[in-house]
Amino acid sequence: MTYPLRNEYPRPQFERQAWLSLNGEWQFAYDDDDEGEDGRWYEGRALERSIQVPFCYQSELSGIGETAFHDIVWYRKDVAIPHGFAGKRIILHFGAVDYEAKVWVNGRLVASHEGGHTPFHADVTSVLNGAGESNSIVVRAKDYSKDVTLPRGKQYWKEQSEQVFYTRTTGIWQPVWLEPVSPAHLDRVRMTPDIDANKIHIRGFFNGIEGLANLRFGIRITFGGELIAEDVIRVTAAEEEVSIKLHDFNDHGLGRWWSPEKPNLYDAEFTLLGGGEELDRVVSYFGMRKISIEDGVVCLNNRPYYMKLVLDQGYFPGGVLTAPSDEMLRRDVELTKQMGFNGARKHQKIEDPRYLYWCDKLGLLVWGEMANAYQFSERYVGRVTKEWQEAIHRDYNHPSIVVWVPLNESWGAPNILIDKRQQHHASTLYYLTKSLDDTRIVISNDGWEHVKSDMYTVHDYEYRENVLAGRYTSPELAVKSDPQGRKIILPGYKYEGEPVQMSEFGGISYLRNSGDGWGYSAAKDDRDFLDRLLAVMRPIRSAGGLQGYCYTQLTDVEQEKNGLLDFDRNPKLPLEIYRQLNAGETPELS
Repeated sequence: MTYPLRNEYPRPQFERQAWLSLNGEWQFAYDDDDEGEDGRWYEGRALERSIQVPFCYQSELSGIGETAFHDIVWYRKDVAIPHGFAGKRIILHFGAVDYEAKVWVNGRLVASHEGGHTPFHADVTSVLNGAGESNSIVVRAKDYSKDVTLPRGKQYWKEQSEQVFYTRTTGIWQPVWLEPVSPAHLDRVRMTPDIDANKIHIRGFFNGIEGLANLRFGIRITFGGELIAEDVIRVTAAEEEVSIKLHDFNDHGLGRWWSPEKPNLYDAEFTLLGGGEELDRVVSYFGMRKISIEDGVVCLNNRPYYMKLVLDQGYFPGGVLTAPSDEMLRRDVELTKQMGFNGARKHQKIEDPRYLYWCDKLGLLVWGEMANAYQFSERYVGRVTKEWQEAIHRDYNHPSIVVWVPLNESWGAPNILIDKRQQHHASTLYYLTKSLDDTRIVISNDGWEHVKSDMYTVHDYEYRENVLAGRYTSPELAVKSDPQGRKIILPGYKYEGEPVQMSEFGGISYLRNSGDGWGYSAAKDDRDFLDRLLAVMRPIRSAGGLQGYCYTQLTDVEQEKNGLLDFDRNPKLPLEIYRQLNAGETPELS
């Protein structure tokens, strides 16, 4: 079997020219008796199996494809540092390791991280051997397969998938790479567009600048290859911020806003200068885009905007949570747009940055959602708030992300109706998110039992057209509905004119070929599938109380067969049929 390498640059919004992918074959071992640390496996021990990184051992593309519980796993790779990296600080990056990770280089502990969906890195320079010599990188990953208070999303706590829960991901599941940097370098850049003032606010975060004088932060912005703005500011602290005025929108036609219909992007180049030389150079991009709520109406770039989303769980053939290729990530975005959707709710998963890059590039709105736990505990509260902050920091610059969803359907807070601590937790996540990012819409608890929320959302898998048509004629009626037997707004919180959206509906199962599976309702043939789609789409699209919707779902996932596409991304009806449905038309089968 030929295994994909996933060797595209993993972090397209913060890209350096020099880097070394560590994806590919690693040594691998289970440690079911948890003897590896005491046995000092990180000190040169060879591991008996092999695995293809960045695919988890449960996946076919890992070369293993075993789904039994193995909560402690070890990886090892011997790496020679390229001669061109000499004289630089060497940073070791991990896109994501599920759930806890410890990393040793040449027997020295260099990093520890908790959180299965977010990145971490370590400066490993001091423990490396000389250029051209071999270096041992060892990773111990620990999962908690049966812990229902772990932020895990759709990963099931039983060995066999069932209902809405699927195969687990243990260990490395996003890319690993090395990057050489100067001792003084950029750590990250935060970019906040302001279309009303036609400015981009840029904050640079720097490492290794202590004791250095005469440092400069250079910014160069282009659009369509033409220079838009340049600036150089002094660097005197670990953070520096500058606001840059862009050309007026009528000046040579260069100013452009970002939207799904016109995904215009500005290119940005950042340099750190010192001592008459360039210390660091990073290329990036941004979109001039504003999402807001004005008088109870969702607006994109100051104009009312109707969101037509599809639920996307981000599971992939052969790879579980890891896409086999960058091309498949792009293809998912293209298929979503071809079906007439203008956005995706990325459900219970913090997605690969390459997916968000293609949403930025091709034009697709994204609701960024935390992978939730299922039950509440004090330890869960600490885990989820830490990882959610890391996710927001990682993805802040993507213009495609317009909504943050820290909680879904009271997962992690199942007794929120009566438990004040769980209500406080939901409120805390809402306000924490707003404190980190006040430029986006935040939904406190998607689907039902909202506390304070910028927008209220409803999940309704009713399939009878006449019932749906009567429920959502006004927003006031919509927030009083309880289609899942759950209150949309918790007692003690009042509806004050916020917009309402249907963020889950449909879920119609259609197998087409033989096999087992389920959905919220089932179609027997193409005509029946289309009729059922019309019966749910017509009343939701025409509902006076709703400002948008999210159809469940993009693809089949394991036993859940209610996708518009099957798991291999083959459409169950022609893509044009779906496009017409989203356009409010009544399609006909040929």
